[in-house]
Amino acid sequence: MLITSLDNERVKKYIKLKEKKYRDQTGEFIVEGSHLVLEAYKAGLIKELILEKEAVFPLDIKDIVYLPMDIINKVSTVETPQTVMALCSKKEENESLGDHILMVDDVQDPGNLGTIIRSAVAFNIDTVILSKNTVDLYNPKTIRATQGMFFHINVIKKDLLEVMKYLDDIDVPVYGTLVEHGEDVRTLNEKDKKKFALIVGNEENGVHKEISDKCDKNLYIKMNSDVESLNVGVATSILLYELGR
Repeated sequence: MLITSLDNERVKKYIKLKEKKYRDQTGEFIVEGSHLVLEAYKAGLIKELILEKEAVFPLDIKDIVYLPMDIINKVSTVETPQTVMALCSKKEENESLGDHILMVDDVQDPGNLGTIIRSAVAFNIDTVILSKNTVDLYNPKTIRATQGMFFHINVIKKDLLEVMKYLDDIDVPVYGTLVEHGEDVRTLNEKDKKKFALIVGNEENGVHKEISDKCDKNLYIKMNSDVESLNVGVATSILLYELGR
């Protein structure tokens, strides 16, 4: 199907999906670029393949929409639009958390969240739990920053204090994070690492105090005293690496 008008209802929907409220209403989102489209296809989430009218991308998708480049420019969220895009259904959330859990407390930058999710996959986290006020998982910048890895991990959104109560009931230790005065992550033993939930916090304020106070341990990364703190994405990667050793 070739669409050449911005007034077409499909095109209008694609453009609206730049906004979170429409993604929430429809349960749909757009991915851009051949790599992300291929990852979405592997995950079985593509509803419509969207191609520039001269482009070829051989996937077994029945519903293919062709657009001229001027309309793709309107749909795209990047400075250099891609000729391959897809309309996708949001992932189903799995309530089974596993033994290795990462909890994200109000991280606001989509790039940071994407890095955190990518590291979670790299270091074998089973589930990432986002607080209610964490940036949208389906923000286009978040998706790009995950490099498609968010298709390969369970990500859910929950009230973190409620999750902590549940984890306490099933004897999963919860580790918060502090810039200083915590326990050096390198001192954890094998039992400490067998099952856990790690909480990482907001870029400016860290983990909320009411959450931090309820943690079984609060961890920190020992580093040069001239460095006040690390980017939350970098810090999360280091902590997950140490917890996975």
